[in-house]
Amino acid sequence: MQEDFQGSREPRFSHARDGGATPARPSTPERAPGETLKVEWGDAEITVTGFERFIPDQSSAGERSKAIRAGLNNPYTALSEDAWHAVARAVVHPEALASQLRQQQSGAAASMLVEEHVDGATLRSVHARVWLTELFPGLQPRTGQEDHPTQDPEVIGVETEQGPQAAVRYRYRDRGHLRDHVLQTIAATLKLNRYDESILARRVTRAVIAHPVIFEFADGSEPVHALAVRDGITRLASAWKVLAGPEAGHEEVAREAVRLLFAERPQRRGAAERPLSQRLAQGREEALAELRGEFLKGVAGDQVSLKAIQIAQACVLPAQIAVGIAAHHGGALRGPDLFDDAVRSILASVHVEFKAWDPAAQNVEVGTRALKRVVQGGVGGWPGAELQDLYDLAVGRKRPSATPDVFRDDRIPGTSLWRAVYLVHALTRPGFFAALKHHAKEIKGDKRMGVPGFAGLLGPMVDLPWRAAKQRVLKQARNAWANGGVLCPDVLEREWEPLPTEDFTTLVGPAAAGDADALNTLAVAGGVALIADKLITRNVGSAVGVTVPFRADVHKVVGGLAAADNEKGLWTLALAANRFDAGRLPLNALTDKQFERRTDDSASGDRYEVVAVDLAAPDRVSRDGANAPVLLSQYEVVFVSDPVRAALEEDQRKASDPEAEAQKSLPEQLADERRSLATRLDLARQSLDRLVALGADAGTWHPMGTYEDWTKLHTTAIEVQNILFNHAPEAPGQEDEEAYEDANAYEEDHDDEDGDGY
Repeated sequence: MQEDFQGSREPRFSHARDGGATPARPSTPERAPGETLKVEWGDAEITVTGFERFIPDQSSAGERSKAIRAGLNNPYTALSEDAWHAVARAVVHPEALASQLRQQQSGAAASMLVEEHVDGATLRSVHARVWLTELFPGLQPRTGQEDHPTQDPEVIGVETEQGPQAAVRYRYRDRGHLRDHVLQTIAATLKLNRYDESILARRVTRAVIAHPVIFEFADGSEPVHALAVRDGITRLASAWKVLAGPEAGHEEVAREAVRLLFAERPQRRGAAERPLSQRLAQGREEALAELRGEFLKGVAGDQVSLKAIQIAQACVLPAQIAVGIAAHHGGALRGPDLFDDAVRSILASVHVEFKAWDPAAQNVEVGTRALKRVVQGGVGGWPGAELQDLYDLAVGRKRPSATPDVFRDDRIPGTSLWRAVYLVHALTRPGFFAALKHHAKEIKGDKRMGVPGFAGLLGPMVDLPWRAAKQRVLKQARNAWANGGVLCPDVLEREWEPLPTEDFTTLVGPAAAGDADALNTLAVAGGVALIADKLITRNVGSAVGVTVPFRADVHKVVGGLAAADNEKGLWTLALAANRFDAGRLPLNALTDKQFERRTDDSASGDRYEVVAVDLAAPDRVSRDGANAPVLLSQYEVVFVSDPVRAALEEDQRKASDPEAEAQKSLPEQLADERRSLATRLDLARQSLDRLVALGADAGTWHPMGTYEDWTKLHTTAIEVQNILFNHAPEAPGQEDEEAYEDANAYEEDHDDEDGDGY
């Protein structure tokens, strides 16, 4: 049990009737009607409405004790005594909370608690006003779909003999991990969005959703009890921004918040050891007392100081605090996971259906919740420990390097791309696929979910390791996943197993021979790489300034590239997978101007190349006249995925719009025709290969038909060869070689003119 404490007070005393000196609360101005003030906030002028020269007193230990007892005695709540201490400390008026908790008659319906029914449980909450300095940010879905240097903690439910508790445990490595995570969450949230001007003008008007949390540490440090905000983290971070001031950047705001949240009262020498939760709480109470002191000074004169306004508008927030959870019979989740899922269900009902998060954040929330339910329910053939490891890998608790351990195969390279291959394979197996779809539809309230919808859930799980490095093309990649991703029919419907290798080109031969394992490994690995590097986009061709031969869904393009009879497509996938770098963007992903205007931390020139394919080259890499690799383009990717359709579409486009073709410059027209010729020659070569392969089993049927059929084909081929030979450009260095040959010829013609033998 955690003892409560009187806390710090300003050194001001009043005399009791018995003549003894007892601490008295600092006097605050009488409440007066709200004022309207104008303040300068950066470059803007903000009108502050309803400003009061009043700030509530800090509560006493006795007031908090009444609220704690009322909470423990309420039959519809489910919190430990330490958790109630955290709630009571945070609430501005514990006596009002105590009254709310006592107001009940027989039956939950008569309770003053707010009840919300979600899948598998009933969540019970109280409404209260809370101090900003007592609220820690919980996990943030808006930033959770981004990759950040500080990992999220492990989330573990709390359950006692009486059932699940309305609290969770966040397990960090150590206290430094906790501090770094809080700082990162606040800074990253403000970087995405903020409401500081609105809060300065009107305060926080919509309640945040919070619940007790236990911060645990893997290094054995003493746990800390506090209150965590689960919905309204942007409002919370913005309130800290108001407190920090108009000129404070998001990192500076986060550092100030961390300074106050982790203020700790030093242990007095010789005094009894107090719990860490209590020492931190005392430190926060002293920090709040300092803020109240600044406020009182700021409103003492006729002119109200800007700092006093900041404190008044930001220090108190309305909150809905979860204090109870009741499980429904027949629920799918085990007790410890019930509360966290219930809270996430409440958040999803707000941010998926009404005030929506962006699609990626929604997919992270829905996908991970659905995966948790599948893991809890079990999947045939998967031991429980392996399922939990898979979940940890998917949500980022395990690094890509853990992939061989998770899938119990030391042959698997521990890379980000192989993590993606094995995750996609595992989550699209029949048992997983059906269960994930079922739970995702249940969570979203949808009746149907097609391949694109399911792929959209996978995308943010797959791209976790490279989100930061490739953030400039992340939106296009997420859109591509929501358009089907790599989930072509073979990947979803055929039985296959990934083939671990250090060199994806070794899979091209088996894939061309029809090996399902090799084909689908290339489809997933190469497809993931091409999507992540923006070489396949949603309904391909949506990017500004990019033209493609035809529009197609992403999974259809990937499926076309991974066809057994598409040798060029298989090599395209293999080379893209081999060259993929999770820590950088390729040169192909952005234009030179976009690279010059980079806003991330990548260094100039810090890029790699994804190359086009030339089947005639020994290494299958296409090179230009200067022997430099030719960069792969979106146009080439789509063309290679279905050359026949591409050629037909191109012919139709030229025929339907001859004026547009005529308006192209001569170099553009030449380039288009060369590309068209190269494609047709590739198609011809592929047709010949197929004819020869079919001829092996054709018996008396000759693959080239009759002698007359062969003569026509041969004559056309010779004509093409002659035209190409007769119009060959000069090879590099050819002029020097010809001059050397002319000089030798001259010497031979004039050899020994003098007849002297020399």
